[in-house]
Amino acid sequence: MRATFPGKTNKVAGPFGAELGRLRGLVEEALPGYLSPGACRAPSPLREAMEYSLMAGGKRVRPVLLLSAGKAVGGGEGELLPFACAVEFVHTYSLIHDDLPAMDDDDFRRGKPTSHKVFGEGTAILAGDALLTEAFRIMAESETASAAPGRAVRAIADIARAAGAEGMAGGQQMDLSAAPGVSTPSSVDEIELRKTAALLASCARVGGILGGGTPGQIDALGEFGTRFGLLFQVTDDILDETGSFEEMGKGIAKDRARGKWTYPVAYGLEAAGARAETLAREALEKIALFRGEADPLRELVRMVQDRRS
Repeated sequence: MRATFPGKTNKVAGPFGAELGRLRGLVEEALPGYLSPGACRAPSPLREAMEYSLMAGGKRVRPVLLLSAGKAVGGGEGELLPFACAVEFVHTYSLIHDDLPAMDDDDFRRGKPTSHKVFGEGTAILAGDALLTEAFRIMAESETASAAPGRAVRAIADIARAAGAEGMAGGQQMDLSAAPGVSTPSSVDEIELRKTAALLASCARVGGILGGGTPGQIDALGEFGTRFGLLFQVTDDILDETGSFEEMGKGIAKDRARGKWTYPVAYGLEAAGARAETLAREALEKIALFRGEADPLRELVRMVQDRRS
């Protein structure tokens, strides 16, 4: 089912769900190897905390987006996969830290107790720190970094910028600093462009960079990723108000109760749904220059529109 957008009807998902599932499977199969004792000499309980959150499930949207974007410009899965796994490390770090009492203070993530509830706050913080740092080791030690160092350096710098002060970390600070209950559409956009959309846009651009895309193709993928990232956040905000714990795997209706700046608060629920439809349309327009090779990207848009978790 599509996220509950009042006044909108659901569309039937396209035929490329199997391809997205295949790409997700590649990521799921590859991720554990990067935390194996031979690859990562983490002591206990740090290793267990890292594995607990990394392998807790999820749709793996960010690595699948990177793989799909890279393949759209002719990239090979082998050269893309280490970077796809690395961005999932980055994303997982951000979830662990977002859930901490000093941040969102959440007890559940993906239907399981959050890391700090299982391992304690200190180990949870270290698990997030380690996952973020390991992500850059994975990229720097990849075969792609040896075979195409110029592309790898550009990709690593892009992801670092998206994860750092200009991106996720900066967006989280703006979220923390926001006055409860007072928000406008532009102020919510400003936060979410950093906190959520920056990494998703980077995944799309990095896929294009690693896959050998032209400057025009890479720019188009980045613009797609930005709108896709905002679409993802709008649907997440809507589901926080209209979903259930069983669907979301975490507490719901908490953002409005805390006075957090969200799209339904800033726009109203119905207008937030309309905003999502606009973002989906704009995202698809940005990749109109691609033919069937970008159909997995188009299916990702439909998947986010239809999400219930």
